[in-house]
Amino acid sequence: MCQCEAKDFERIDAIVKRVGSDATKAIPVLQEIQKEFHYIPLKAMERIAATTEMTEAQLYGVATFYSQFRLAPVGQKIIKVCHGTACHVGGAEGLTEALEARLGIKDGETTADMKYTLESVACLGCCSLAPVVMVGDKAFGKLDRKKAVHIIDDLESGGESR
Repeated sequence: MCQCEAKDFERIDAIVKRVGSDATKAIPVLQEIQKEFHYIPLKAMERIAATTEMTEAQLYGVATFYSQFRLAPVGQKIIKVCHGTACHVGGAEGLTEALEARLGIKDGETTADMKYTLESVACLGCCSLAPVVMVGDKAFGKLDRKKAVHIIDDLESGGESR
């Protein structure tokens, strides 16, 4: 996680140097910062603004406008529960509830050990597999509460859900 010490500023500066420093590069710079730190630390935006043509307000505006950007740390694994129409009808709410109970967190939160972040999403584009949970870039379909919890159990035991 970024406490944004000197070494972190060096990483941020290297990204800016590689991607560009004018205001038209705000999105690609923020994307690269997020890849590096797994979220966009506010201190990183301050550093970018101090060393480029971009302002903190511009960067914050971009980071809060686009849902792809995160301003808070997330877990090593992001667990997305689809709540699109097909998944909703198929029981997505129950999957979310079961995962919340198993992980001990609410939707949108991250476990204390920073292993998992749970989030509901509008659609994962896997309607024929509804209801669907995605861990990283792997989709799990035709789930019920028990199968959803099994995904976490499998991850914890080092199984194939990785």
